[in-house]
Amino acid sequence: MDRMHAMEVFVRVVETGSFSAAARALRIGQPAVSKLVAALETRLDVRLLIRSSRHVAPTEAGQAYYERAKRAIAEADEADTAAQGLGLGIEGRLRVCASVTFARLHIAPKLGAFLAAHPKLQLDLVMDDHNVDLLSQNIDVALRLGDLADSALTARKLGSTARVLVASPAYIAAHGRPTEPDALRAHEAIVYAQGGNSGDVWRFRKGTTEVSVSVPYRLACTAAEGVREAVLAGIGIAIASEWMMPEIVSGGVETLLPDWSLPPADLWALYPAGRLPSAKARLFISWFEANL
Repeated sequence: MDRMHAMEVFVRVVETGSFSAAARALRIGQPAVSKLVAALETRLDVRLLIRSSRHVAPTEAGQAYYERAKRAIAEADEADTAAQGLGLGIEGRLRVCASVTFARLHIAPKLGAFLAAHPKLQLDLVMDDHNVDLLSQNIDVALRLGDLADSALTARKLGSTARVLVASPAYIAAHGRPTEPDALRAHEAIVYAQGGNSGDVWRFRKGTTEVSVSVPYRLACTAAEGVREAVLAGIGIAIASEWMMPEIVSGGVETLLPDWSLPPADLWALYPAGRLPSAKARLFISWFEANL
């Protein structure tokens, strides 16, 4: 029995819900499909499918085998592609996940050249500030900033970005400029409340001195986009990564407490656990590092 072929047949049976539909899709006879699945069950010594007169469905063991078989087939396909040369003949669907603001400001506007270089590639840009489950959402690679909550993921650090305290000139004109971290208690804070973290404890460092301030806030946002827009609107003071506020360069946003530093945010490329990075994912990350 050709093991990979049997896996492909089994996956198609699960996805179509019947032996006959799988046979039509694969352009082979239904008896051949039934024989391959039966041989697979015999080899594994476990029942993979529940059969009825009109439908088949995977058992618990069958569902687990289906998920792993599907990944194995995808990785085998990627191995073929990689052998042909990274970036040559890349095609198919690539799903990339990144936070909303980061994707809007720094990825989406620059994707034209990447897509033009790979005309057979379909790219899904999943924009979400939450820690998306990469396996269930079929994500090939995610770009994530900050600490990694899930150590089971395959991760590669791409770099770090500085975080700064920011406010608009209008807010500073109306409320003044804080001169030390404790002065923030008298100001309007905008906090990023995400992943169960209220975001209202800000940690500063100056030389060997470290200070934590619990800031009173009037506005909490669950997405960085909300924090950004609230700062630009002059609602209050916030912590932001430098990439998040290009207006710092033009003076549309000002940095505060320049003598005090905040913990930097690491940028990671994350891949689904137990899966080798696909050729398409590696290609995207190579482009990302070269251009961004």
